[in-house]
Amino acid sequence: MSSASLAPPAAPERPDFEDLIAGLATSGQLVHLHRLPARPGRTAELTRPLEGPAAALVPAGGLWSHQAAAIDLARSGTSVAVATGTASGKSLCYQLPIAEAVARGSTALLVYPTKALAQDQLRALGELDVPGLVAATYDGDCSSEERAWVRRHANVVLTNPDMLHFGVLSNHQRWATFMMRLGFVVLDELHTLRGIFGSHVAHVVRRLRRVAAIHGGSPTFVFTSATVGRPGTLASALCGLEVAEVTEDGSPQGERLLALWNPPLRDRASGARASANSEAASLLAGLVSAGYRSIAFTRSRRGTELVAAAAQDRLPPPLAAKVRPYRGGFLSSERREIEAELFSGRLLGVAATNALELGVDIGGLDACVLNGYPGTIASMWQQVGRAGRSARRSLAVLVAGDDALDQWLMAHPGELLTRPPEPAVVNPANPFVLDPHLECASFERALQPDDEAWWAPPGLEADSFDDGIRRLVLEDRLVLRSGRAVPTARHAPSLNLRSGSSEELRIVGPEGDLIGTVEMSRAFATVHPGAVYLHAGVHYRVERLDLDDRAVWVAVVDPGEMTQARSVTDFRILGCERETGVGRARLGLGRVEVTEQVTGYRRRDLFSGEVLGDEGLDLPPTCLSTRGFWYTFGPDVLARAGLLTGRGAAPGGSDPAGEDDADCAGDAEDSPAGEVLGGSLHAAEHAGIGILPLFTICDRWDVGGVSTPWHPDTGQATIVIYDGYPGGAGIAELGFDAASRHLGATLEAITACPCEAGCPSCVQSPKCGNLNEPLDKAGAAALLRAVLRP
Repeated sequence: MSSASLAPPAAPERPDFEDLIAGLATSGQLVHLHRLPARPGRTAELTRPLEGPAAALVPAGGLWSHQAAAIDLARSGTSVAVATGTASGKSLCYQLPIAEAVARGSTALLVYPTKALAQDQLRALGELDVPGLVAATYDGDCSSEERAWVRRHANVVLTNPDMLHFGVLSNHQRWATFMMRLGFVVLDELHTLRGIFGSHVAHVVRRLRRVAAIHGGSPTFVFTSATVGRPGTLASALCGLEVAEVTEDGSPQGERLLALWNPPLRDRASGARASANSEAASLLAGLVSAGYRSIAFTRSRRGTELVAAAAQDRLPPPLAAKVRPYRGGFLSSERREIEAELFSGRLLGVAATNALELGVDIGGLDACVLNGYPGTIASMWQQVGRAGRSARRSLAVLVAGDDALDQWLMAHPGELLTRPPEPAVVNPANPFVLDPHLECASFERALQPDDEAWWAPPGLEADSFDDGIRRLVLEDRLVLRSGRAVPTARHAPSLNLRSGSSEELRIVGPEGDLIGTVEMSRAFATVHPGAVYLHAGVHYRVERLDLDDRAVWVAVVDPGEMTQARSVTDFRILGCERETGVGRARLGLGRVEVTEQVTGYRRRDLFSGEVLGDEGLDLPPTCLSTRGFWYTFGPDVLARAGLLTGRGAAPGGSDPAGEDDADCAGDAEDSPAGEVLGGSLHAAEHAGIGILPLFTICDRWDVGGVSTPWHPDTGQATIVIYDGYPGGAGIAELGFDAASRHLGATLEAITACPCEAGCPSCVQSPKCGNLNEPLDKAGAAALLRAVLRP
C-alpha cells in the first residue's frame, strides 16, 4: 500500500478516519474491519469519603465505577487486582489510598517492571502535589548517596523487582522504619509477571512480606493490569494472599476501529508473502502524511529499525524527521527524549518494540499499527489501547506476519474480538526458582518452621517449603541449627529474575568490555563459535567460547549474514502425572528431560536468505529438566492416516491446525514409510508449537518440541512440547488443558495454508535444530485428521 492511498482528512486538527478507511477498503489486503462503538463513562461514590489531602484529589467529575470499587477494597485492607483497559485511570486506584495513608504516617512501595514506568509514575505523583508525600525512585541508576537519601527521607518508593531483590531485601535492616510503616505495596503491569519472571517475582513478594513482618509491617497489595484472564488468581499466586479482582471498566471510550491487514501472497507454491515490515512502514508513513499521530509496534529490535527507516524513506524530509525508532539498547536519555517528543506532539510517528506497550504516558495518539500479532490477546489490546486515549476516536491496523498463528487469525477475525484474554501463569513450585529464593531468605533471617506460612497456598503446595529446605540441606546449602535453617555460604546466591538458571556467561568485546550475558542453557545454540550475535543493533561474531572462564569473546562484523544452529535432540519422560485421550491420540503431562547437542550451524545471507555454507561443531550436550505434555499415536491412528505405508493422505479440507516453533525431530527410520512418518510428526510438532500461544499466554520461544516415530518411554510415535526453562513455567499445564482445541487449531492452520509443501505460515519453524528437515505437510494434515475426525 502506498502512502498516497491514505488521503489526508478534511479537518486535520480533528482527525476523521472515514477517508482513510475508504482508502484501505480499496485494497485486497484489508481482510476485516471492525468498529468498536464508543461508550460513556460510569461513575460511583466511595463507601466512605477520603480524608485529609487525598479528598482533594478526586476528579471533578467523580470516580469511575472501577476506581471506586478498587479504592474501597484497598482502604478496607483487602488486596485487589484491577484489570481494566488502557487509559482507564488505574493509577488513581492506588494513588488515592496511598495519599491518605501517607498523611497518617504510612509508607508505600510501588513496583514496576521497568525503570521507565517508575520514572513516569514519579512524575505523576509529583503532579498530585500531596503535602507530606515524598516520592523517589530506587533503582540501578541511583548513586550510593541517592540511595541513602531515599532510605532516610522517602515515604513512597518506586522500584522494580530486580532492585527489590538485590537492593532492598538483602539490606532490609537499613529499611527497618520504612518496613514497619509499610501500608501498601503496588505491583503494576500484572500481566507481565508471568512465566519464569513471574515465578521469581512470586518469591520476591513472599520474601518482602516476611521482611516487613520482621519489622512490624503488614501491607495491603494493589495489582494493576491491562486486560488479562483471571487476574485475581494470578495476583494471589504472586503474593500468597487472597486477592479480590475488579474487571468491570467504568471509564469512557471513544470509537475504536480495528483493521486486519494481510500482506499480499507473492508465491502460492512457497507461501511467500510480501514483507510485513514493508507493509507496516507504508501504513505508518501514510498515517503520518495524513496528519495522524501514530505508533507502529514491532516484534524485534531489528524490526523497529527497519520499519522506522522504511517509513522515513517514504516521506518528504520535513515529515521523515518526525518519525523515530524506540527500542531497548537506546540510552535512557534517548528514550526519555523520544517519550517527551511524542507527548508534546513534536513527533508524529514512532516504530517501537513492546517497550512502549506498557503504561508510560506518551499522550494522545490517533492510530496504532501492529507489525505482527504480539502473541496474546492481552498484549494486542494493550497495544491497540495506546491510541485513542481521553475518549478520542482511533484506528488500529494489525499487519499479519507470515507465521502460522498470524495467518490463522487472519482467517478467523472473530477470535480477536470474542476470545477472552488468556490467563497468565506462574510456577513458584519450580525447584530451580524456589530453592535459591529460600536460600536468599535464609540470609535475610534464618528460616524456622513458622516461615512455612509465607510459602504456602495460594500459589504453592502446602509441602513446598519443607521440600525446598530438605533439598537445600542435602545439597549443603543450608544447615539445621537449633531448629533453624541457616546458610552455609558467605554470600547469597547470584540470581537472575528473568531466567530459570543462575548460570550465565559473559559476552565480552574485543577491548574486554562487557556487552551482555547469556544463560548457560542457551549458550551453545546462540553463542557457539562462529555464531553471529546481534546486540543493540551491532552484529558480532563469536570467536571463542570459554566455559572455564564463563566468557564468550566476540568481534564486530559487517551485518551481512546470520547463523542458525543445527542440533540433535532427545528426551526422556521422567514421570506422567496426568493422562487423557484427545480423539484417537493419548495425551500425557509430567516431568521430562531434554538432551540437546549442537552439532553445527548454517550460514545464510541476512537479506536474501541464501545458504552460504554449513559448518560443524564439537560441543558437549546440555540437559534440561523441565515439564511438558506429549501426544502418542498408536498403529491404528498411523494406519488410518496412511503413514504406515509411506504414503500420507492428500491434503485437503479445512479443519483445525498449526504453528512453527519446535526444536528438532527425532531420527526417522531409513525406510520410505519411516521417512514420511518422521517428516509428518516433525511438521505437526512445528505447527502445534506455532499455534500454542493462542491457548497459553506465552511466546513461541518459551517452548520447544521433539518428535520421533518411536520412543522407548511410550512405545509409540510421540510428539512432546516442553517448557524451555528448567523446572517449567506453567505453560505445559495450560497446553494439556487446551489439548483438543490446540490440535484442532493446528490442523486448520496446516490445511488452510495455500502453500504446497510447507512454509513459515504452517509447518516451518524459525528455530528448528534440524533446519526444517524433514517436513511433510500432507502427512501432518493426514495424521491430525486421523486423530480428530470421526
